[in-house]
Amino acid sequence: KGLIALSLCLGLIFLPRFFRMKSQTYIIPKSHKELMIPSMPCQAKTNFMFLKTHKTASSTILNILFRFAERYNLTVALPADQLVHLGYPETFQANFVEEFQVGKNYNIMCNHLRFNPSEVQKVMAVGTFYFSILRNPIPLLESSYVYYKDSVPAFRISKDVNEYLASPLKYYLPSDSKQNIYARNIMWYDFGYNNNAEGNERYIQAVLKEIEQNFHLILIADYFDESMVLLKRILCWDLDDVVYFKLNSRSQDTIQTLTPESKEQIKAWCSLDWKLYLHFNQTFWRRIEEIIGLKELEKEVNCLRARQKELMETCLSDQDAVKKEHIKNKAFLPFQSGAANVLGYNLKQGLHNETLRTCQKMVMPELQYTSYLYTVQYPHKKRKQLGLPWQWTSFQE
Repeated sequence: KGLIALSLCLGLIFLPRFFRMKSQTYIIPKSHKELMIPSMPCQAKTNFMFLKTHKTASSTILNILFRFAERYNLTVALPADQLVHLGYPETFQANFVEEFQVGKNYNIMCNHLRFNPSEVQKVMAVGTFYFSILRNPIPLLESSYVYYKDSVPAFRISKDVNEYLASPLKYYLPSDSKQNIYARNIMWYDFGYNNNAEGNERYIQAVLKEIEQNFHLILIADYFDESMVLLKRILCWDLDDVVYFKLNSRSQDTIQTLTPESKEQIKAWCSLDWKLYLHFNQTFWRRIEEIIGLKELEKEVNCLRARQKELMETCLSDQDAVKKEHIKNKAFLPFQSGAANVLGYNLKQGLHNETLRTCQKMVMPELQYTSYLYTVQYPHKKRKQLGLPWQWTSFQE
């Protein structure tokens, strides 16, 4: 097994980066599955529910899952009408899904929702694989603060993240609790629980046990590549199914530096998220040891990064994400929020048609991709009105 993985990795690194045609267009090489080895002897899972948590690299996973849906012609449980999320922040109901009918199941569910297992089960087939992702609450809260600065009352009336954390109860008013969900234990809330609950040990352990019963796998955003390798292995997917470009990240100059005191305060203020993270960080590494092993993990992570680098060299004119003001095609401008400068990508000119489509999908922001898939699945319905530039309408056509 190790030799196969190693030869695959070496093949990905040393195969020609891409073939140059007479017309100077570029073609992405065929995946390793077509070029080198037969499929693994397991059955790829195609029914899965991803609980998309906030500020946890979940937009990148959503892009991976949407591309997977298109690649294998799967149905996605998309938000109804003009919504771009599944009723969030309300607790999920099955009728939040477009054209929901009792007995009709979808392959994939992955847009934002507040988890409600009994309602989700009405939409998804028996045997669906359930997974989610968590992030260290310390960088998560700083990210939330900047991203939701204009919309969350507790953030809006404080000067910066350190001032907020020095005395959170001064800004986090009970009367604003519904609008302040991003300001405290947001992951706990996303999983369907009370983010202002008293954090006694018995309650916490009961919730952790319930989450373990509801979800087959919890990934960790702080180890994103390792998470993608584990997901690939468990779902029996190929390398190209989990390769990605990082989406919805923000520019370094919008990151606020947390003081040591603020970092400690987050552990107390967001104690439910902190316990959630600590618990599933441990289960994550146990799964890595059981299923892959650390030596094999390193090889597969290197494979993933080599393939990512290959695709970035093929697709992108700038070898990295750029600030919003430098994105040339405004059709691929990500949604901008709060004080964040959300980054995007510029594609190379002269890409071959098939390659161009692949590259476009890899850089496509969440709202645009949701709108696009909605139009594909429901061509008879009115398009989602996202306030996107005319270039995006042109792209959909």
